[in-house]
Amino acid sequence: MSETTTAPPPRPAAPALLFDLDGTLIDSVYQHVIAWRNALAEAGIDLAVWRIHRRIGMSGGLFVNALMRETGLKLTAEQVEEVQRAHAEEYLKQRASVVPLPGAVELLRTLTDRGIPWAIATSGQRRTAGHALELLGLPEDTVMVTRDQVRFAKPDPDLFLAAADRLGADPRQTMVVGDSVWDLLAARRAGALGVGLLSGGYGRDELERTGAYRVYTDPADLLARLDELGVRSGDEAV
Repeated sequence: MSETTTAPPPRPAAPALLFDLDGTLIDSVYQHVIAWRNALAEAGIDLAVWRIHRRIGMSGGLFVNALMRETGLKLTAEQVEEVQRAHAEEYLKQRASVVPLPGAVELLRTLTDRGIPWAIATSGQRRTAGHALELLGLPEDTVMVTRDQVRFAKPDPDLFLAAADRLGADPRQTMVVGDSVWDLLAARRAGALGVGLLSGGYGRDELERTGAYRVYTDPADLLARLDELGVRSGDEAV
């Protein structure tokens, strides 16, 4: 009587990665902070930069509403729209000073080479976020979902849900990589695992409390530890 062997179950594919942009792939958080400060100053609102930094990563509308709530100031819908327009213009003035974060280009290239699906999902408008593709050496058809393509931005999950859909991935089988508590809140609401980066200025404790199950210094640190996310190269031990 011959023995029969049962083939092991197929190994599950590595999950897709969904990346925030500002503070995660490109070093642009403080350019956004200064752009918001200048835009708010034009509207007669003088705020310390630390207050502004704490809201970077939210959509522009939510950002302004949150600051109005904290300061007790009131702006009309038209004024809110004008502040957002001024922010975009101020940010674009500083575009030349924005650079990729250490390891960002190599990380995305490595994922592509290994056949790991990934996408970018940012609360920025296409107008301000689009230049990042060239900065990161990415083609124009890179999957990148921006604020103007969804109904709500972070901390709502819409951006990550849309990015997962563009990849044909189940959001529950994705990992969101972001630098702010707003990224991680949105990740939890999308049902994704959250991975935090310190490169946007938030502390490790804040990111972990909001749901990050791993925290890395920057994209270079994440690249060096990809195996911790289940992303392996062909010659790594199983």
